[in-house]
Amino acid sequence: MGLLATAQTALYNAGNLQLHGNVQIGFHTNLINDAPLETTDGLVGFYGDRIIQILGDQAPTLFDMEVFLPNGRLFLFNSINVTNNLNFIEGNLLSALNNQLVYLNFREDAFFTGENDLSKVTGFAAITNKQTFSFPVGDQNQLRPLLLNSDSNNALAICAYLFEDPSNPSSILESYDTEEKVRNIGEITSNEFWILQTNVPSSVTLGWNPRSGLGNLANSIEDIIMVGWSKSSNQWVVIGNTAISGDLEQGFLISEKFVPNDFSAITFGTTPLPTDTFAVNTPTLGNYFVSPNGDGVNDFLVFDNLEDTGPNFVSIYNRFGQKVFELSNYSNEFNGISNINNLVINKEIGVPEGVYYYIVDLPEQDLQYQGFFFLDR
Repeated sequence: MGLLATAQTALYNAGNLQLHGNVQIGFHTNLINDAPLETTDGLVGFYGDRIIQILGDQAPTLFDMEVFLPNGRLFLFNSINVTNNLNFIEGNLLSALNNQLVYLNFREDAFFTGENDLSKVTGFAAITNKQTFSFPVGDQNQLRPLLLNSDSNNALAICAYLFEDPSNPSSILESYDTEEKVRNIGEITSNEFWILQTNVPSSVTLGWNPRSGLGNLANSIEDIIMVGWSKSSNQWVVIGNTAISGDLEQGFLISEKFVPNDFSAITFGTTPLPTDTFAVNTPTLGNYFVSPNGDGVNDFLVFDNLEDTGPNFVSIYNRFGQKVFELSNYSNEFNGISNINNLVINKEIGVPEGVYYYIVDLPEQDLQYQGFFFLDR
């Protein structure tokens, strides 16, 4: 025989409790659920000015759920399933960020309304049998949702947001050193990250705001990329973007498709920013005019300051794509004379006038410049 008991501090369910019809129940105390509790209709609300805890061995399944805890919060030590609507009014739903087995779970037809900075999930939210979902997650002060778009329905997907430094988080045991990264990542934010787990290939949409501080990392919005901590290589790698919008203060990006279970955390990074003086001051080498007639003006193809970059390699092609000149450690030597032996060119006369194309490789800076010049005889 089951047991349903109440006390000052908790309602304890050890039987088989079901709610039918348009029943409405309001909890102002803890719920300890050690037996099946499933509502097929009606509303279960959590109200008051205190902390309410959900405990027990079995997750209660609620049809409609409501949270109004103006000066309190709902703390999950046991998962909750919602099958219809969760109405956020005020007060956060918390779960331990170091325990991914406890979460607020939205089942196949479930949805939510009213999420805001004062009422959201500040722990793990989950979905079952859903393909697309916006997780209403955040920290104590801000709603920081993640929009998931998967290739197929997720048997289970979980998500949480942490306003913490990935290198030294306080809420979880793991850490994700932002200095451990692949070469094609410049900087990684130390302000925030998300945890997302599902084995279904997916893309996600993440947004940033002034608190994210991306203006301290990037020179322009085009520098911002999504990065993830790879479980296999134990470093940050590029996930990449398919779309991005906004500015450095506020905006959003949509990721490339990836398998979230391959990553322990995801957040914002940047593409590498040029640090050498030449690259900063020379975004392009430009186009040139060469007239090798011996008058001392434009007799050579001159790239200003190229000698300060370290090793370089210059190639020059005619309009048919035939290479007419190449030289390592170029120092403004080209005056219209080819140094390629496999072309039928009269080296005494030089190459004919016309348009030519150049490629300048700077291996130490991992840079390549391309442009054209006109050779006038």
